[in-house]
Amino acid sequence: MLVKLSPRPAVRRCAGAGVLALALVGAGLPAAAAEQPRPDLSRFYRQQVKWAACETPDVPKDLQCGKVTVPVDYAHPRAGTLDVALARYRATGPSRGSVLLNFGGPGGAGVGELADDGRQFMDLTNGYDVVTFDPRGVGRSSPVSCGDGTDDTAVPTGRQPDIDHPTALFKQLRRAADACARHSGPVLPHIGTVNAARDMDVIRQALGDKKLNYLGFSYGTRLGAVYAAQFPHHVGRLVLDGVDTLTEPLSEQGLAGAQGQQTALDDFLDWCTTDIACPFGTDRRAAGDEVLRIVRSLDENPVPTDLGGSFSGQDLVGALAQALYSRDLWPSLERALASLVEDGETRGVLNFAGGGIGVRGERHRGDGGLVDAEEVPADNLSAALMAINCADDPDRPDERRITADLRELRAAYDRASPVFGRYRLTQLLMCYGRPRGTDFVRDRVKDVDTAKMLLVGTRGDPATPYRWTVETAERLGPSAVVLDNKGEGHTGYSSSTCVHRRVNDFLLYGSLPPSGSSCPANGKDWSAGVGTSG
Repeated sequence: MLVKLSPRPAVRRCAGAGVLALALVGAGLPAAAAEQPRPDLSRFYRQQVKWAACETPDVPKDLQCGKVTVPVDYAHPRAGTLDVALARYRATGPSRGSVLLNFGGPGGAGVGELADDGRQFMDLTNGYDVVTFDPRGVGRSSPVSCGDGTDDTAVPTGRQPDIDHPTALFKQLRRAADACARHSGPVLPHIGTVNAARDMDVIRQALGDKKLNYLGFSYGTRLGAVYAAQFPHHVGRLVLDGVDTLTEPLSEQGLAGAQGQQTALDDFLDWCTTDIACPFGTDRRAAGDEVLRIVRSLDENPVPTDLGGSFSGQDLVGALAQALYSRDLWPSLERALASLVEDGETRGVLNFAGGGIGVRGERHRGDGGLVDAEEVPADNLSAALMAINCADDPDRPDERRITADLRELRAAYDRASPVFGRYRLTQLLMCYGRPRGTDFVRDRVKDVDTAKMLLVGTRGDPATPYRWTVETAERLGPSAVVLDNKGEGHTGYSSSTCVHRRVNDFLLYGSLPPSGSSCPANGKDWSAGVGTSG
């Protein structure tokens, strides 16, 4: 299926790029400025993290918090700074340094995630301090926002652009882009994976580590790959789980995401309709029709929430997308949907949304300092997701191109998923009106000269198709070793005992699985997880 909007092929070759040019691009400088001196970043690399008890309420007592300061613009480090929030669990014994975690998104706040669900990483404290961070523009680190939606913006507030009327659509998209720029502050032009990876190198040095040991999930795999391309000689033991694409344009990524999410929804409904508590009954086909009917009904008539906002069909779709990442969430999702269908209660579903849908965001500091946890804008997750994806993508088709492709795009996305298609298409369109993104991810992240790294791909992953793991490994070159997880769900570390053990063995002991290794679907049989060398 051909999906347009990208004026360039999905995979591009970069001709004539020398080592010096690559270094300058990685430093945030244009390659043409090769003769110019590089900015002095020494004051940022002289930092040491000062750890203390976290001031955020209801976090584990043994979790410590800290920060590092980074330049807003690496090309002009004197123009302003921002703080990046950190958290860690200390090593339980002798420490060989730190392992840095990124939980994905883009837009996921690492500090809150480690506080809520950090116990699954406690094995790693046998040798490491386990550290995470809120990337720039995310969580407490100068969070971006698009406002509360009262100024008639499109998503992330759940409202849909008027795809049937292009003129109105472009006006709405421009208003949305303007609202995001107004509410986000000076970090917005400097958000994105290239700068976040530079922040990670400052974090590495501030932690006192010569090499970066890293475990990244989903979007975190893109971040890890970009780091490896920028700082190949600083790569230690690096694991990418749920591997993102480095080459496909956002239009193709959106299609793959819609297809994967539809498959995950179908699997959930197969399970739900065998349970007496399923709110959609026992007729599988009728259950699928009922989900689509509810989405359309809520889009036409959003319902008020207890939090003061409204809840639309697209808000429901966004919550479903989050809930379907793991089979472990299915019973909770079933109960939340039952409350919505039977009582009109939205709180249970909103718990899956991860961004406080419909809630007015608080004003946050614009001086680059950390914001308080309760001041993080309610739409930060969705606003950061769009901002980072757009910053990483160089394609900006004009109005004529979008108008010409829109009908075909809408049909393709609807075929991919009648439930998720419109939601994913809207995310694609939201890059209109924003500055063109970087070429770095698509053009420069390849053939990395690093230590061996481990890439984990899950066959039934609804968000990052297994083929992306294979394609990214081929692109990164001989350094990449693939572990084939034959299970279901998004990423493998938390759902497969086999994957969990193999990742820990690599991070703690440097033991890589043989090339061609796999983990079984149930994740329990260690011997079955051993592949053959190829």
